Amino acid sequence: MAPPTTGDPADDSTSTAARARTRMEPGARPISGTRYGRPRGALTAAVLLPVAVALLVTAGREAPGTHPAPGGHPGQRAATAAAEGHGVAGVPARPASVSAVARAGWVRPVALRNVRISQPYGIKGNWAAGHHTGIDLAVPMGTPVRSVGPGTVVYAGWSGAYGRAVTIRMRDRKYTLFAHLSQSSVTVGERVGAGTWIGRSGNSGRTTGPHLHFEVRARRGYGSDIDPVRYLARHGVRLG
Repeated sequence: MAPPTTGDPADDSTSTAARARTRMEPGARPISGTRYGRPRGALTAAVLLPVAVALLVTAGREAPGTHPAPGGHPGQRAATAAAEGHGVAGVPARPASVSAVARAGWVRPVALRNVRISQPYGIKGNWAAGHHTGIDLAVPMGTPVRSVGPGTVVYAGWSGAYGRAVTIRMRDRKYTLFAHLSQSSVTVGERVGAGTWIGRSGNSGRTTGPHLHFEVRARRGYGSDIDPVRYLARHGVRLG
């Protein structure tokens, strides 16, 4: 939920096997049953052994330019799910790797798919601004929360009705606010990128249940809010 009839305290607010070539000494003659002065059996072993070793090593690798079958084996699927911040059954496990998502540009506040917006932006109500200043995402308690893009943390701590909150000044000079967290994992002055883990969702402050309040502001002060869904859409991120 957005704050009650007070302002926002948060405003103070990551070989081909080399063939064995054995040359004869000048003037030497091969012994019967040999080639180039070496027994044929020894020559065959010298040639085939490196090839066999190379084949065994290559068998454990992907050929260049190929990709594994879709989904991979169960162990790969479990590892992939964990890297994306979910357990095998889709339960939040740990935050996504920054390097795994930052390359994709801007991201959603949470990695979960098909997240429901339980309270949209702009609806009229008993708020100091007269309307809901952000959106509420219906996510389970403890869901990893991440920065949607590059910026610098300007506030991380308790923020009145917002509960535990994090505010980030984005590179485009807008401000993103994440409220009602159960914990934060960043500090003021820390630089973050798209996908950087900043905390976990919770039920702190003035709420009616666990969720994530995500807010975007044109300026740092309360009441300068803009539509978060449209803001993310301008950066190529679909939400809701």
